Amino acid sequence: MINIDSKYIDKSFSYTEFRQFVTDALTNDKASLELSDDYLAYAELNEARLHRLDKTMKVEEEVANKLISLKKKYTWIVITECWCGDAAQIVPILNKMAEVAPNIEMRLVLRDKNLELMDAFLTNGGRAIPKMIIVEQDTLKVLGHWGPRPALGQKVVTDYKAAHGVVDEAGKVELQKWYTKDKGHEVQKEVIELMTSFE
Repeated sequence: MINIDSKYIDKSFSYTEFRQFVTDALTNDKASLELSDDYLAYAELNEARLHRLDKTMKVEEEVANKLISLKKKYTWIVITECWCGDAAQIVPILNKMAEVAPNIEMRLVLRDKNLELMDAFLTNGGRAIPKMIIVEQDTLKVLGHWGPRPALGQKVVTDYKAAHGVVDEAGKVELQKWYTKDKGHEVQKEVIELMTSFE
């Protein structure tokens, strides 16, 4: 496995810093986000989602207990962007999980400003996000990675594409409905399985 260059952590955001950065940009300086009108609309939609999920998302008790009992120290480097619908649903869950775990620090990096890092963790050849890279905190050795969405969420996309030939706006709505119904369960289940495998 590779080691992560510390420069990515040095220029990363905490979750709170990322949220503040995006909120400030959307409120005061939309041009600083360097987004097309379509992507800006997604970012604004996601801002509302994030606001809601930050308030309502809960870590399941069994998952919390496992997170608390992790013995090694980890850094989660999460590659994300404010316009990504999957990230808006998943990153708040990862944040809540990291907050519960005394031995996990989560850092966010922007995909489009860190393409070299992104290109080391492609999904089927694509720059799919969010992508969480799990590293040992002291050595920055990569232990594994997860993303861009849980297997059951991916099945929603795959099934829709098989039926319609493309994932259009209606397909994206189907996926968002699945996330809302799932309430973060599958993300928590998959991530905690991965984390306990490193112990």
